[in-house]
Amino acid sequence: MTSTNSVPRITLNDGNEIPQLGFGVFQVEPEKTADVVSSALEAGYRHLDTAAAYKNEKGVGDAIKASGIARDELFVTTKLWNANHKRAVEAFEESLEKLQLDHVDLYLIHWPLPMFDDYLEAWQGLIEIKESGRAKSIGVSNFLPEHLQKLFDNTDVVPAVNQIEIHPEFQQIELQQFSLQHGIEIEAWSPIASGQLSDRNDVKAIADKYGKTVAQVTLRWHLDEGRIIFPKSNNADRQKENFDILDFELTPEELEVFDALDRGEDGRIGANPATADFR
Repeated sequence: MTSTNSVPRITLNDGNEIPQLGFGVFQVEPEKTADVVSSALEAGYRHLDTAAAYKNEKGVGDAIKASGIARDELFVTTKLWNANHKRAVEAFEESLEKLQLDHVDLYLIHWPLPMFDDYLEAWQGLIEIKESGRAKSIGVSNFLPEHLQKLFDNTDVVPAVNQIEIHPEFQQIELQQFSLQHGIEIEAWSPIASGQLSDRNDVKAIADKYGKTVAQVTLRWHLDEGRIIFPKSNNADRQKENFDILDFELTPEELEVFDALDRGEDGRIGANPATADFR
């Protein structure tokens, strides 16, 4: 079994470090979250990614509290919901209370919602939160280049990360490059896109070579290309499987197999940040 200590870490643009492999709780039912996160912590995960919109921050906090794991061994992320762009500080304090923590390691704006034109105000609130020390790092999620550029033009603080939809069939290469050129690390949500590659013989051959599953080699592709990931599963065995990807690396030729799978916009499974307006 892979050791917790072997999880690679990335240094963010503010000097803080983030574990490259974590555990996400999107769509984990609130009443099940504490048990699901507890089993993930037992499997070795120390990086947890939640959000106010998931309605399960309290369950994450309960699991952390029950685990007995020292707070400085954990990396906890949560996110500002879209309806709260104008009250970011207050919304953050509500998240902290549910998490039962005095700080988080990373706080993100969940979506830009450009049609409401208030994500800059939200970002200014996150800067205030970071300055207070209650969020060690701040960043964004689902931001396109034009949204990032507005932050650059109006503040002196560059997001530490941009959490975006990335999987083999939707790689957002230009957005990744724009973010990285400005010192923003990439976090990939939906990293395996619900097993969409299960019928690909070329990917199966890579998995067979390493004695891994298609999901495991797909997750490894993300790590080898420098992205931060946090696969989600309610199943304890699958949690362990997703964590057991640190004892091998893909060759450049194998990485190219995944790189060639990009379908552009046809591969998108989530909302488009340019038009998403849910509040």
